[in-house]
Amino acid sequence: MSAVEIRHRITRMAGRDPHEGGRAATSLELFFDLTFVVAFSFAGLQVAHYVAEGHYRTAVLGFVFSTFAAIWAWINFTWFASAFDTDDWVYRLTTMVQMTGVLILALGIAPVFESIDAGGVINNRVMVLGYVVMRLAMVAQWVRAALSTPRYRRTCLTYAAGISLAQVAWVAAIFLDTTLYPTMIIIGALVVFEMAVPVLAEYISDEGTTPWHAHHVAERYGLLAIITLGEGIVGTAAALQAIVHGQGWTIETAVVGVAGVGITFGMWWIYFVVPSGHALHLRRGRAFAFGYFHIIIFMSIAMMGAGLHVAALYLEHEATIGKTAAVSAVVIPVGIYLASIYLIYGFLLGFDGRHLVELAGMAVILVVSVVLAALGVSVAICLMVVALAPALGVVGDELAGGERRRQALQVLEA
Repeated sequence: MSAVEIRHRITRMAGRDPHEGGRAATSLELFFDLTFVVAFSFAGLQVAHYVAEGHYRTAVLGFVFSTFAAIWAWINFTWFASAFDTDDWVYRLTTMVQMTGVLILALGIAPVFESIDAGGVINNRVMVLGYVVMRLAMVAQWVRAALSTPRYRRTCLTYAAGISLAQVAWVAAIFLDTTLYPTMIIIGALVVFEMAVPVLAEYISDEGTTPWHAHHVAERYGLLAIITLGEGIVGTAAALQAIVHGQGWTIETAVVGVAGVGITFGMWWIYFVVPSGHALHLRRGRAFAFGYFHIIIFMSIAMMGAGLHVAALYLEHEATIGKTAAVSAVVIPVGIYLASIYLIYGFLLGFDGRHLVELAGMAVILVVSVVLAALGVSVAICLMVVALAPALGVVGDELAGGERRRQALQVLEA
């Protein structure tokens, strides 16, 4: 193939039409998402191990460090792809580099947890290396967009410069050999800077924000939520295996199976109650609230899957924690998730007092499950009670949610 032919196969990275009809996720985007499941799975296994041993600080901090890095890189890729995806060979190969970075990051997750638990210097070099690989590939994408699209050149170059500066700081930070709390301060400062880059870039443009597609973005977030919820199914399977291995097929086996699937299914149902695509299309100014707040949503989903793994370890008698802590490992992320979904709904469609009543009911259910565990009720029954929390939201939406959404969207369209 001649140089001329190669150039002809490179598509000009002009901004896409934000109102393009039939815009949907591509097979490359779906393939890209699968690498993040690996990172979530590795982090979830570490969390389950350390929570089961009662090392809560290690579990929480290690989980936040590792999953934030992966989710943040995913968010940046998704919004860029929605605005500038060309699906030519250069774009595909650059995406492959980013996928490689995710896998490197995943390999660095265990050392981070281990070093936090040991209490010495934080060993985050491999994880940061993977993150930097992902982010530098993203810089290449932004530079290419800047060269191709004069209309968005300043915005794209601001992204490229901001991300590059952050990566220099990340690389410098890993050679400081700091212990936990200095590392937390450094990471906190870099995270704030990274999250400020898109805000700065999008608001300095004379032509408005980059041309992301509201329905496409909403679909992409929904797909990652579904994939991450798969960790809940894996956690349920682990819990079932633990019971079958220890007791054989019993009524408890069926109860745990129904409870685990019920929790995961209810969380899926509640997520898609929010008409994100339609609402984002009408309220593009809420993009940052939608995009950034999903970090908490994705983390809570992944943590729920880890919590079900903790329940499995408890049922196998391989955990040192008590029954109450094992149930709480599921209750806490489920509670955070449900509250987050209602907040996203409020950001996009407006807050509804009836949602506060539903949330209060869900909170009562979750508290009851923990109290039952403290009173000695089996983990299987407690998990069944947990499953009633998202179920309450589903029932409330089926009874009156459709009309509430219709009215809220009518107000936005007016």
